[in-house]
Formats: sequence, structure tokens, C-alpha cells
Amino acid sequence: MDLVSESKNVVSNVTNPSSRYKMETVPTPTTTNHPTTAAAVSSPSSGSNNSGSTTTPSRYENQKRRDWNTFCQYLRNHRPPLSLALCSGAHVLEFLHYLDQFGKTKVHNHPCPFFGLPNPPAPCPCPLRQAWGSLDALIGRLRAAYEENGGRPETNPFGARAVRIYLRDVRDFQAKARGVSYEKKRKRPKPKVTPTPT
Repeated sequence: MDLVSESKNVVSNVTNPSSRYKMETVPTPTTTNHPTTAAAVSSPSSGSNNSGSTTTPSRYENQKRRDWNTFCQYLRNHRPPLSLALCSGAHVLEFLHYLDQFGKTKVHNHPCPFFGLPNPPAPCPCPLRQAWGSLDALIGRLRAAYEENGGRPETNPFGARAVRIYLRDVRDFQAKARGVSYEKKRKRPKPKVTPTPT
């Protein structure tokens, strides 16, 4: 799911959430400072066929670049500003909490009479949040972008244990609150057709 298309506004100032800007307007980094830009064009996932012709980046690569720009902008606007080298799993959790204000998924609280109902019959004052699937996909893209931009896998804050636990807790709570299941359905084996005796 596309977090950029979900929210028109993004990180502007951590201390002043009311001032927002569009994710798409984040300035694209130069190729020398951010290898992601070059990788987005030359990556095999972008659908290039090595024929020498210019190819456009895939939708995934474009989204990954926008997400990375957004996170870097968040770090710059942090008070005090944070460098990527000092970024930890705790800062990633702060970023995810910040994005919740732009969510569009209704997540019912325990006192709500619609808690656990997939199709509530009436509106309620429960908050809108980022859907678990959106956050999970976002972290996957940022985790890849971090290493593409020179980060070491062993220090990747997006792969921190705290982040994995947070995503699991969000998944479990949203499944209960919304009355939906996030479990992957296993494909049942097709029944063998036995020829009928003639």
C-alpha cells in the first residue's frame, strides 16, 4: 500500500505538526550523495533489459526514493536535528507514530461499541491510523533504501527488534479492533480426481 498516496501531507516540522508539506515536493537528492537515485534507474527490478536504452524507474523504486527523502527530511527537522548515523530504532518508532496523524484507517478503541466489527453500522469518534500493511511495506522499503545509501545491515535501524515488535503489535491490535484477519491464507491442495470405474 502506498503511504505517499494515502497522505497528501508529510513531515514539515516535528515540533509543529500543523505545518505540513506534500511528500512529492521533497527535493530529490543528487546522485553523488544518494546512490538510490542511480540505483532506481539501473536496478534490475526497474524492468531494464540491458539493451542500453533508457528505462524509467519502477513504481517500487520511485516509492522507495520518496519514502527515503521523507525520512531524511524528518531527521533534518527533528529537534535537535539527527544524523543518519545516530538514528536508532527508537527514532524510527517516533517517525511511525508521527505518520499516524495522516492515517485513513479507522481503528476502534476498546470502549467503542464497534470494537471488533469489520463493518460498523454508524460513525464513531475513534481515531484514524496508518494501516498495518502500509507501515509494514514502508519499513521494508526504508530498510532496503538505508543499505543502498551506504548503511550497514547490522546497524540498520529499520530492522531493529523494537521496530519488528511494534509492527507485530500494531498488526495484532488492528486485527482485533477492526475484526479482520491478517493471517496469510494457505492454499489448499486441489483434490485428486480418481477415475470412476466403468
